[in-house]
Amino acid sequence: MAIKRALVSVSDKTGIVELAAFLHKKGIEIISTGGTMKAIKDAGIPVTYVSDVTGTPEMMDGRVKTLNPKIHGGILAVRSNPKHMEDMKKNGIKPIDLVVCNLYPFEQTVAKPDVTEAEAIENIDIGGPAMVRASAKNFHDVVIITNPERYGMLMEMLDANGDIDLKTRRMLAQEAFAHTAAYDTAIARYLAEQMQKD
Repeated sequence: MAIKRALVSVSDKTGIVELAAFLHKKGIEIISTGGTMKAIKDAGIPVTYVSDVTGTPEMMDGRVKTLNPKIHGGILAVRSNPKHMEDMKKNGIKPIDLVVCNLYPFEQTVAKPDVTEAEAIENIDIGGPAMVRASAKNFHDVVIITNPERYGMLMEMLDANGDIDLKTRRMLAQEAFAHTAAYDTAIARYLAEQMQKD
């Protein structure tokens, strides 16, 4: 199953412009958000703004941007399920085959001296983990990359085979769930520490 459409939304921008250039060269459509989209666009690479896909603007200081059926339906649809495909068609949803996402830097934020609780809370990512988990759940149909160190492997495999094999998809899904689990653990630990200060 060829990768035709990618959603790229990262806090850690390491290697993202090179990856986007590669995806574009391969004829893969790129959808993106805020700062990631700006970095890709500034490099002269065509990119579709997520709001143009969802039909709604990013809102609430970026708290709500990807939490939308046009995004999550595109990620979660099981391609071999005729009912899912019919629902996509009926609702004008296009499949998303690759998600490249890493999360707001919560741990780096709370490690700063004198960080306020308000700052910490604004660095709790919501849309990112939802996309990562949705992609990892549907790893048979969607490739999920949460670690910039995997970009090279992704590009090599796409160059060699035009796709990512199931074993690698499963490994990337496992990494993705480990990523969100560690993230939530860090948030829970921070809140527990705050409770002890009360």
